[in-house]
Amino acid sequence: MRSSFWILIPAMLTGLFLLTACEDEDLAPTNPLDMPYEVVIDPADFIDSDITGNEFFPITPGSTYVYLGEDEDGEAVRVEEEHTTDTKVIMGITCVVVNAREFVDGEPVENTYDWYAQDTQGNMWYFGEHSEEIEDGQVVGTGGSWEAGVDGALPGIIMLAHPIEGLWYRQEYYEGEAEDVAQVLSLSATVDVPYGNGTFTNCLQTAEWNPMEPEIMEHKFYASGVGLLRAVAVKGESGYEDLVSITSD
Repeated sequence: MRSSFWILIPAMLTGLFLLTACEDEDLAPTNPLDMPYEVVIDPADFIDSDITGNEFFPITPGSTYVYLGEDEDGEAVRVEEEHTTDTKVIMGITCVVVNAREFVDGEPVENTYDWYAQDTQGNMWYFGEHSEEIEDGQVVGTGGSWEAGVDGALPGIIMLAHPIEGLWYRQEYYEGEAEDVAQVLSLSATVDVPYGNGTFTNCLQTAEWNPMEPEIMEHKFYASGVGLLRAVAVKGESGYEDLVSITSD
């Protein structure tokens, strides 16, 4: 039997709600598309310098995270995520810029600039992205790009300061274009990846999906003080990416 209740983040942000859901096989709550999403953004509630992220989503300007894996066609995937020193002001909020570059079999296929902000409670927000699709070394499209405050788009939370099992939250909101949500599945997962000593315990595990495409879902695993360790498709698609290195300038 499904039981649910609303929880308001104990912060300044009026109208952003989280919902616990039943323990179904897919761990998906009532369709988030059926629920209104409103959030009031006040620059006074965000920090504008020394943005360091939180326990499971650290931000370290000058560092680069490298992931290796395979796509659903079995081709080799490499993703490089650079925490730049650049910032971008969106809706009056200072966001740090993370540049993610994706390669398939050594060829660049995507170049994305993600914009993250940190509120005074420690939650990490996602204010949008500029994404470039690349073919034969040329940019051929920018599908998936969006910016909070433009054309009705709203920011979402990419990582809670204090995750609680069962909670789901919106990560982004651009109606009909970008509506990803996530749910906390576990705070005690164990993950083996090539990075570091290989085995990480007491990891945060989330499910992430787009309510417009509920047949597709991936799980992500985060280690305290490190960040994302693994992303793996679990429904509708196949493929994975594992953290192999973190370097600093």
